[in-house]
Amino acid sequence: MKHAINQKPDYEKELRKAGVRITRPRRIILDILTSTEDHPDAMKIFHRAIEIDDSISLSTVYRTMNLLEEMGAIHRHAFNGGPSRFEQAHGEHHDHLIDVDTGDVIEFQSDKIEKLQEEIARALGYDIIHHRLELYGRKSKPSE
Repeated sequence: MKHAINQKPDYEKELRKAGVRITRPRRIILDILTSTEDHPDAMKIFHRAIEIDDSISLSTVYRTMNLLEEMGAIHRHAFNGGPSRFEQAHGEHHDHLIDVDTGDVIEFQSDKIEKLQEEIARALGYDIIHHRLELYGRKSKPSE
């Protein structure tokens, strides 16, 4: 299995193209999203943002995330019924393994899984338009 590699998106350019004004708080949020390696929820983004500028509101974070999601620039995930978490929509397709103990999200890509999904869909008479695979697990304890 290989790990997915994400390109760094230009969220500001995408929002400007859509006619959205780029304010200082919004630029800070976009910078956080561009540089993040994890799958933060809105509260984590908010906490990172107020470390830079304590005048940023949680509602600004939510509005910005909603705009980016509507544009298709980010994906929203609700892993295991938890808070919505976000990731960049750019880059190679990948799936997720969620550690149920820590909440860590591990991105992975498997050609075997992709091929099997295609085979199953074809056998059932379907073409896959979109899919999302989430595996939930716990670190294996080493054998003695």
